[in-house]
Amino acid sequence: MIAYTTFGTNDLPKAVAFYNGLLGGVFGAKVFFEGEGGTGWSVSPDKPMLAVLKPFDKNPATVGNGTMVSLACANPAQVQALHKKALELGAKDEGAPGPRGGGFYACYFRDLDGNKLGGFCME
Repeated sequence: MIAYTTFGTNDLPKAVAFYNGLLGGVFGAKVFFEGEGGTGWSVSPDKPMLAVLKPFDKNPATVGNGTMVSLACANPAQVQALHKKALELGAKDEGAPGPRGGGFYACYFRDLDGNKLGGFCME
């Protein structure tokens, strides 16, 4: 149902480098679009896209309290790889990889702009 998700950024070059390393490195995602205002990644044209953009209204980007995007992972090893890569790229830890109950295995982190992301799989 979700076609794409965007995060605002106050430093587009830094955010693009972070997501190139994270999404390309862990999921093999490629740049789907690139422009002056932002960049988006996807694993294929028929799959959801994640993008970072300079806010359209020209005001500073801010994070949403209670907002989070979770990335679907194939297995616990990929959840662990996602978390490790995010921290290597400068993300802040918000919850180490591990079981969260009911077969749900997840990790949580904040990108360079403070946006919260998670990775999960069902065991």
